[in-house]
Amino acid sequence: MGQRAAVLCGAAVIAAGAVTALPAGASAPHPARDADAAALTWKTCGTEGYPTLQCATLRVPLDHARPSGEQITLALSRVPHTAETFQGPLLVNPGGPGGSGLTLAGFVASSLPADVAAQYDVIGFDPRGVGRSEPALNCLPGHFAPVRPDSVPTAPAVERAGLARAKAFADACGEKYADVLPYVDTVSAARDLDAVRRALGAERINYFGYSYGTYLGAVYARLHPDRVRRLVLDSVVDPTAVWYDANLRQDHAFDDRHRAFLAWIAAHDGAYGLGSDPERVAAAWYAMRTALAKEPADGKVGASELEDTFLPGGYYNGYWPYLAEAFAAYVNDADTGPLVEAYEDFGAVDASDENGYSVYASVQCRDAAWPRDWDRWRDDNWNVHEKAPFVTWNNAWYNAPCAFWPADSRRPVDVTNHELPPALLFQATGDAATPYEGGVTAHRLLRGSGLVVEEGGGNHGITLSGNTCLDEHLAAYLADGTVPRGGGEADAVCAALPAPRPLESRAVSTSSRGSTLHGLLGLRS
Repeated sequence: MGQRAAVLCGAAVIAAGAVTALPAGASAPHPARDADAAALTWKTCGTEGYPTLQCATLRVPLDHARPSGEQITLALSRVPHTAETFQGPLLVNPGGPGGSGLTLAGFVASSLPADVAAQYDVIGFDPRGVGRSEPALNCLPGHFAPVRPDSVPTAPAVERAGLARAKAFADACGEKYADVLPYVDTVSAARDLDAVRRALGAERINYFGYSYGTYLGAVYARLHPDRVRRLVLDSVVDPTAVWYDANLRQDHAFDDRHRAFLAWIAAHDGAYGLGSDPERVAAAWYAMRTALAKEPADGKVGASELEDTFLPGGYYNGYWPYLAEAFAAYVNDADTGPLVEAYEDFGAVDASDENGYSVYASVQCRDAAWPRDWDRWRDDNWNVHEKAPFVTWNNAWYNAPCAFWPADSRRPVDVTNHELPPALLFQATGDAATPYEGGVTAHRLLRGSGLVVEEGGGNHGITLSGNTCLDEHLAAYLADGTVPRGGGEADAVCAALPAPRPLESRAVSTSSRGSTLHGLLGLRS
């Protein structure tokens, strides 16, 4: 899963040459610009929150094997360095795949300690196909319009309706973007990163990726280990499970996270009146789902839309109080208004989300082979659903276009890397979107990396979100390359932040919810 929580929001070429991080206080080199690199023209595009943000565009080949062939455009953003000590560009990516990274540059620059951020040009970008990059994909507008068929295919007609939707989406992508789809994948995006590096005139880049952005960064590092200076990966994709297996593993993890949310509601029975027994609260939630499947709230929120609405709570527990209020209002007062508002705020899909989903599907379906036999999907997802019913089938339909994808798939990249400078990885033990084992696996494959674990944490995207312990490790690494070294599975352990509290006022709108970071991340993978 990658896109919905925010954008609603998973052939190796080896270049030899080990490199070492610069010592503290050293400046990154200013090499002569590559002769074939395009010049960037930066223009002010600051917003109220990020007034120093600048924007530019860069032309890159659609097919990097034909550099003089058809060109596409990447949209870039920048917060320039202000310190005398300059450590080079820090490219940031919010994940997805399909997440826009333009505003993320402003967020990262303003959230890091000022003396650290001042040493970098923080560079955001919309990957190929995304947002302000051109062409921006939107395969089938209205694909997520409510009310969709119930995600759980309890009858053959329901399954046929789901398959028809999935095939229609894949067919529409093929009809609109037949010439583009073979080049919308992680390897092509990684080659774009190198074009950005050349255009910036940098010998090496620093990279900071969340979620799917960790896989993009790991693939770039595999292609060009000698061009990576520092590498930060937060909420790490298991690079050995892209992408079919990764989604099945997520289903179990999201079910665990949903049960943690229901237990939190039970612990605050005084606020919500849904019972103090988590099993009773769970029964009420699934009863609500059954009722909405028969009679969607306001003609908008059926069973599938309910899952869309509550899925973001699996990414970020800051959403829990708002979701709990909507749940309680429906069950206790038969009031559908808060639930519809929550759907519109968390689950509804607009044109930007449609773009993100189109890129998500294009990348995931192209990156690796997916089963083309629907019997395999049916058997696997019913087996998982039996133990993890929360969003197993919702997730299956989200990815089902890959069973019919019109572009051939490529082989996943083996990101095993012994030639990088030390990378720094962050992982929460209860992360649902990128389960903990992925961080451990990547730590093993990236020799010399350090793994910082948020013990007991369940959020996705954990740095720059208020955990001082995590952020101190991040700041130290970006300041002078410091990587923690421990003797166990993790090199450093930070305690998770406290769970949220119920809202003080039920009049608070869901539109005021959430953190800045979790509104920026492209959170499906």
